[in-house]
Amino acid sequence: MSLPLVLVAVGLLVFVAAGIRGVGVGKSPTGITVGSKDIHYAWVIVAVASVMWTMSSAIRFATSLLVSDFENDFGWDYGLIALAFTFQWVLSGSLGPLIGWFGDRHGVRKVMFVGAILFIVGMLLVGTVNTLWQFWLYFGVILAAAMAIFQITLISGVTVWFRTNLGVAMGTLQGVQGIGTAIMIAIVAVLFSQFGLKWTFWGPGLVGGLVLLMGVKFFLDEPAQMGARPYGAPKDEPIQFLQGNESARVRSSVFLKQAQRTTSFWNLIGIHFWGCAGHNIILVFLVAITEDESVGLSRGMAVAIYIILTIVSTLTRFGVPIAADRAGSKGVMGVSFAMQTFPLLLLLLAVATGSLPLFFLFAILFGIGMGGEMSAFPIINRQYYGNAPTGTTYGYQMMGAGIGMAVGPLAAGFLWDVTGVIWPMIILSFALSLIGVVSIVKLPGTHQHVLPDWEEMLPAEARSGAAIDEAPQVPGTVTGTLGAETAGSD
Repeated sequence: MSLPLVLVAVGLLVFVAAGIRGVGVGKSPTGITVGSKDIHYAWVIVAVASVMWTMSSAIRFATSLLVSDFENDFGWDYGLIALAFTFQWVLSGSLGPLIGWFGDRHGVRKVMFVGAILFIVGMLLVGTVNTLWQFWLYFGVILAAAMAIFQITLISGVTVWFRTNLGVAMGTLQGVQGIGTAIMIAIVAVLFSQFGLKWTFWGPGLVGGLVLLMGVKFFLDEPAQMGARPYGAPKDEPIQFLQGNESARVRSSVFLKQAQRTTSFWNLIGIHFWGCAGHNIILVFLVAITEDESVGLSRGMAVAIYIILTIVSTLTRFGVPIAADRAGSKGVMGVSFAMQTFPLLLLLLAVATGSLPLFFLFAILFGIGMGGEMSAFPIINRQYYGNAPTGTTYGYQMMGAGIGMAVGPLAAGFLWDVTGVIWPMIILSFALSLIGVVSIVKLPGTHQHVLPDWEEMLPAEARSGAAIDEAPQVPGTVTGTLGAETAGSD
């Protein structure tokens, strides 16, 4: 029954694609037309990226549902199972700068194609695991590489398509990803109970892999590949190829060297580390905290508290990038980090009293902060660096995030094991997030660029607005058109 399930899902994708054609989708100079409405292709990129990010990242969180099943079925220790998640966060974070480097120089589309293949291979292999080292390798390494590719390239890839309304684009991307993750958690629960481990990973692996490959087909590296300008760019701005050529490599190298000389470059990496280390302690241990005998809440109440936190954080993932884009990222990030930090004092009180209302109030307040903490980084990069190639810069920031996500829970778990009580690891989470708050205070304001004159170090032919002879073509692409010809294939 499982194979037909996959075929039905594939058929559904084909049906939806056919339906889209049926409502009158056509080409326009800047994107597509739906009926009589002209839609800039930047919004198509957002839609494609939202689906791709959900497909590539949701399984990371959904797999946490199976930890007890791995322990029961294979006899693995919880700590050894958790190492696979640690490997995944460390590796995906460490690969960030390298992936950003390749994307800035060669275009994100080529890197995504590699990520899609790794995702399919990794998911199929995880479905066959029966030893611990296989789980570490397949889930903790191969899938980690695939997830790292998409979490870097999708953000940096969307950014180049927008000159205005980047906050709306990023909010949509991250909000949809949050909702998709919740849906994937439910899908994994059903698949595992009905079909077992193999098809829990094979089904989403095959369907998700197909969706990723289709997404790569329609994800163009930059507007110039279809003869268009970024959304919101002046109509008299030259259409310029800035990726996949020698100028792209020069621009990326020169900008990165200048950015690394600024304190804000390193501070942003640290901020992402402190914030992710702090909140991942809560994400990993909140259910265990509320179920602990010293607190005494039921599994149902523990899960309900966690769901409330997840829903609220999804809403703020959408709203915070928009607010950061309009009001300035520094202040919005500061408020978000404070909302992630100070409600932890409320959690201490809830643990001490066992008060269910306090736990739910904590989940709401902490969810607001956690969702906002993660989602403003692409916006602050734009406000600090303008239209510079920031894929590598964002990769370094995600390196800080990935290492923080791994280190925080490891340290907290050690504290819980050694002390036998809950409050030390909550204090640790508070301290880590508070360092992030202080670090944000030290950031420069976002009302002006940090490196406004960085292009003066470039040769004339590599500067914005210069004529570029090396116009890279996507295989099968005809500049200025859109559709099957534009999509091409790698």
